[in-house]
Amino acid sequence: MAASSSASTAASAEKKMLILKSSDGDEFQLEEKAVVQSITIKNMVEDDYTLIPLPNVDTKNLTKVTEYLKMHADEKTESNKEEIEKFDKEFVNATFQDLFELVLAANYLDIKGLMDLLCQAIADRIKNKSYKAVRKIFNITNDYTPEEEEEVRKEHEWAHEGVEWDESTD
Repeated sequence: MAASSSASTAASAEKKMLILKSSDGDEFQLEEKAVVQSITIKNMVEDDYTLIPLPNVDTKNLTKVTEYLKMHADEKTESNKEEIEKFDKEFVNATFQDLFELVLAANYLDIKGLMDLLCQAIADRIKNKSYKAVRKIFNITNDYTPEEEEEVRKEHEWAHEGVEWDESTD
């Protein structure tokens, strides 16, 4: 009985590992406590999945998502808060295209913290950009005629007062 008891104690002390499979077929092994930050994955774990297929997330983005999940697996404590903030700052230092792809992955995986981080980073980077730059960043086609655009600009002139507009798209 003692051997059985110690074996079950050792088994319960082991970390439960799950495998995430990207749309490209690559597999990532992570601890359950890290991956359950994703509501999508958490629901699959509750249905006893241990191999979790993610057909909407490619390897490139799943690599980034797993980095985020590992870093954020433990609640922020005073000892690692600074480390997480540094990680987050570096994590969002990417092109708009990469951030947009990660937003799609985070949305599919339903990872609130990652969605908040990415959306805030995008919002911060488009702040004080001109409408022309924002159109380019989001690939929005201008369907206004020059006359219509001038009319809208006049109607909302207050929105352009005192602001230094940045025309860059980086």
